[in-house]
Amino acid sequence: MKQISYFALGVAVLLCWTGQFLSVSAQSPSTSTVPTDDTQWGPAPPLVPPGAQFAVLEGDPTAAGGDYTIRLKMPDGYRIPPHWHPLRENVTVISGIFKVGMGDTFALTNMKTLTAGRFAYLDPDMHHYAMAVGEVVVQVHGKSPLQFNYVNPQDDPSRTK
Repeated sequence: MKQISYFALGVAVLLCWTGQFLSVSAQSPSTSTVPTDDTQWGPAPPLVPPGAQFAVLEGDPTAAGGDYTIRLKMPDGYRIPPHWHPLRENVTVISGIFKVGMGDTFALTNMKTLTAGRFAYLDPDMHHYAMAVGEVVVQVHGKSPLQFNYVNPQDDPSRTK
């Protein structure tokens, strides 16, 4: 009977110690927040067509590796032509109405509507396009580097015209 009591006590101590360890790990000092008022907007890089604004919240989207989080602010009617990414893209609509379609041809009739708070992810190599209805802010996060591969090379804004 004493052996069972010692065993139960040992298990209880082990569980308490494990709980303390996990609690301390969850409160890691590496946590950081970025107030929305502090978002530093600038012109979007030539990954996307001109007219949008861009803000890096975390990481470096151009780095050879690591995580990044960016925001893209688009004016009403702004379009991103059909393209794909070699790495997964995760998109959260912060404000506005963001329309996304799948395929190699921009077709308004085939677009899904995403409103503020909606989340979507696009697996690598998934061909898609997008459009803003009203002013739209989306947050995109993923693994660096963030790359756009346009289906039609003439749509690539980084090409010299």
